[in-house]
Amino acid sequence: MSASSQRNRLTTDENHSGTDVLNRSMSVWHSFTMGFAVVSPVVGLYAIIGVQTVVTGGGWFAALAICLVMQLLVATVYAELASQFPIAGGAYKWARQLGGVTAGQYAGVIYVSSTIAMLTTTAYTGGVWLATFWGALDSSGASMVFWGAVFLLICMALNLAHVNVFKTLIALGVYAEVIGSFGIALLLFFFFRQYGFAELFQHMGTGTAPTETAAFLAALAIAGWAFIGFDACSTTAEETHQPKRMVPRAIFFALSAVGAVVLFNSSALILTFDHAALATASKTADPVTPLIASSLGDWVSKPFSGIVMIAFLACGASVVKYTSRIVFSMAREGNMPDVFSHVTADKMPRNAILFTVTLSGLGLLLGLNDGAVATVIAFGTGGLYAMFAMTTGVGLYTRLTGRWNPALGELKLGAWGLVINFAAFAWSLFELINIAWPRAYAVSEHAPWWQLWAIPLVLGSILGLTTIYILIQKIRRN
Repeated sequence: MSASSQRNRLTTDENHSGTDVLNRSMSVWHSFTMGFAVVSPVVGLYAIIGVQTVVTGGGWFAALAICLVMQLLVATVYAELASQFPIAGGAYKWARQLGGVTAGQYAGVIYVSSTIAMLTTTAYTGGVWLATFWGALDSSGASMVFWGAVFLLICMALNLAHVNVFKTLIALGVYAEVIGSFGIALLLFFFFRQYGFAELFQHMGTGTAPTETAAFLAALAIAGWAFIGFDACSTTAEETHQPKRMVPRAIFFALSAVGAVVLFNSSALILTFDHAALATASKTADPVTPLIASSLGDWVSKPFSGIVMIAFLACGASVVKYTSRIVFSMAREGNMPDVFSHVTADKMPRNAILFTVTLSGLGLLLGLNDGAVATVIAFGTGGLYAMFAMTTGVGLYTRLTGRWNPALGELKLGAWGLVINFAAFAWSLFELINIAWPRAYAVSEHAPWWQLWAIPLVLGSILGLTTIYILIQKIRRN
C-alpha cells in the first residue's frame, strides 16, 4: 500500500459522515485514567495473587516483572499504530486497514469475544467485592451470579449516564487504587516489612506445579492477566482530543503506571507476610483483606473492601466502554448488525453498550458451574493474547512488505520499530501458547479435559465459525 493510499484511507475513516460518529469528549488525562482503570492494579494483582501462590508456591515476582517488560513492547506497537490510525475499534480497525477485510473480520470476532469474556470475569470477581462490602458474601454459584449481575447493571448505568458521571467514577477509581493498593502497600512496606528482598525470589516450585520450570512458566501465564487492557485507550481514540499525539501517551502512561504499582504492591505483600500465611490465605476467595487486617487491624476491613469495590466498578465500567466501542466500529463497517452503529443525540453508542452488557450477563450464567466459569476466565486472558499476537503479527507483516509505513504516524521509532515489533510478536505468540497450554495443576486436579483445553477449543470454534461465515458470504456474492 502506498503512502498516499494510507493517507486517503485514514482520512476517509476519520471523517465518517452521518450520525455514526462519536463525540470527542476525552482529554489525554481521561484516556489515561480509563486505561489505568481497565488494567487496574487492584483488579489485576488481587485476582492473581492467590492462584500464583497456590500454583507456584512463591518466587513469582520475577515472572511478573518479565511479563510487564514484554507487554510494554506490545504497547509500543499499539502506540505506533494509534499514532497513525486513531479510530474507534483500535486493533480491529488496524487489522482491517492494513490486513484487509478478511483479517479485520477475524480480528473483530476474536476481539469482541475476548473482551466480553474479560467483562464477564471482571463482573464475576467484582461482584464478590460488592457482596463483601454489603456483608452479603455467599460462595454459592447463584449468589455469585446475582452479585455479578448487579455489578454489570451498575457499570451499564454509568456508561449510559452523562459522560461527566462516567469520568467522575473513573477518577474515583484511580484515587481508590492509589489509596487502596498503593497507599496501603506503602504502609506495609515501610512499617510492617519482615523479610529481605531475596524473599521475592524464594519458594518457586513448592506449590502444585511439579517442577520449578513448570512453576515459572505457569507464573508467566498467570501474570498475563495483570497487564491486559491498555489497548482500551486505542479503542476510544475517536473520542479523544488530538488522538494521534495523546493516545500513544495514554497507552504508555496507563501500562507503565499500573505496572509500577503492581510490582510495588506485590513486593510489599510478599515481604510483609509470612509465606505460610500467604499460602493459606491464597486458598480463600479473598486472600488480601485478612492479611491486611492482621497488620493494620480489623477496622480496616470495611473501608478497604469499599475502596476495592470502587476500583472494580471503575474497571468494569471502563471495560463496558472499551468493548462497546469495538462493537460500534464493527457495526459501522458492516461486520455486525447496523443497529449497533447507531448513536444517540449526544453521540453515545447506546445499542452497542446494551449489547455488550447483555452478552456479558449471559456469560455470567456460566458461573452456576465452577468449571464453566473457569473456562470463561481462561478465554478472557487467552483471547486477548491472541489479539495481541494478531495485531503485532499484522503490523510486522505489513511493515516488512511495505503495506504499512510507520513513518507516517506521529510516533516515529525508526529502525527500532521493526526490532520492537518482532520481539512483541514473538512474545505475544509465546504467551498465547503458554496461557493455552493445558495444566491440571493450575486449574484443578479433577478438571475435565474440555476445561484444560478451553482456550484452543473456544478460540478454534470462533475461528471456525467465522471462516464458515466468510465463505458463505463469498458464495452469495458470486
